[in-house]
Amino acid sequence: MPLFLWEGKNRKNEVQKGEMQAPNEEAVRANLSKMRITPTKVKKKPKDLFENVSFLQPKVTQTDIILFCRQFSTMIDAGLPIIQCLDILQSQQENKTFKKMLKQIKDSVESGQTLAEALKQYPKEFDDLFVNMIAAGEAGGILDTILRRLSGYMEKAAKLKKRVKGAMVYPCVTLGIAVLVVAVILVFVIPVFQEMFADMGGALPAPTMVVVNLSNFVKGNILYILGAAAILVIAFKKFRNTNKGRILVDESVLKLPVFGLLIRKVAVAKFTRTMGTMLSSGVAILDSLDIVAKTSGNKTIEKAIYGVRSGISEGRTMAAPLGESNVFPPMVCQMIAVGESTGALDSMLEKIADFYDEEVDQAVENLTALIEPFMLVFLGVTIGGLVVSMYLPVFKMASNL
Repeated sequence: MPLFLWEGKNRKNEVQKGEMQAPNEEAVRANLSKMRITPTKVKKKPKDLFENVSFLQPKVTQTDIILFCRQFSTMIDAGLPIIQCLDILQSQQENKTFKKMLKQIKDSVESGQTLAEALKQYPKEFDDLFVNMIAAGEAGGILDTILRRLSGYMEKAAKLKKRVKGAMVYPCVTLGIAVLVVAVILVFVIPVFQEMFADMGGALPAPTMVVVNLSNFVKGNILYILGAAAILVIAFKKFRNTNKGRILVDESVLKLPVFGLLIRKVAVAKFTRTMGTMLSSGVAILDSLDIVAKTSGNKTIEKAIYGVRSGISEGRTMAAPLGESNVFPPMVCQMIAVGESTGALDSMLEKIADFYDEEVDQAVENLTALIEPFMLVFLGVTIGGLVVSMYLPVFKMASNL
């Protein structure tokens, strides 16, 4: 059915605009009249030439999903039917990709599917956690509460991810700039000095000879060096995509000095936040653990969570197998044990998540404070060493005069 753009005036003589699907222009005008809007302009919406080119379409961001949950929750709480809510959200959506998606979700719900089943068609945007919580909300008649919890959970998860990315950006950018500067000095600057030293004659100091030889090696083999670097990156990615490679890399990441502790704290915060949110929303504990394991992002942590799930299915508590995994800190296991014994596991998990969010904040600050002097020393020694080694012959000549 074609889509029409319309413009008209309501009973208060206010100009309104919108979109409407209808068989023809006459049907659009008739529908607007029923809505007590006098149409002044109705035209068929032109087709987007790049509509079917996926990589040219805007992406659905986490911010879009969070806003969708907030608005949806408010409408449900106000007593509006789900289909009407989806219709309003779709008409107000500016992201073309998300707008099209919401239209298809609304059509699926109208055809008899549950909201969870309709959302399941888009696993990239709505993961297992999201779909299962929506299903629990529909079954329990608390969809508005579930949507609020989901938006709160995603906001906190996004903040956590942003903080960790922020901690990684500084050293990566600094290291990248250092490598670029050293490459420029070796390829373009040192050859100029080398020609000047050749005209001067005489033996060059040992540090200068090392730098000159390094410059000659880089200049003569730069294509091989770049090729080898590219091959190493591709080989590492392929190795990491294998099951054994992923397990080995993920296990090694958790053992890294400084960074390993930060990643472990992030994993604890994510695990407890997700588990707490799902349990408080009425999702069964075994289903929750299965979803949390799949979304952990680390094979070592995933294995530990599946171990917990297996233990619970055998009649054990969550705390005991969690402690045996040696992945989660003893304090977390003890607090979970207290939550289980008091029957308040979901609220205890939320408290642990809040605590570890603060721990991640502190770890990021400490990491930044620790990295800064190391990076400054690295830059000073690397670039300063190159510069000094190239000026040693000049100093030697000056002292001879």
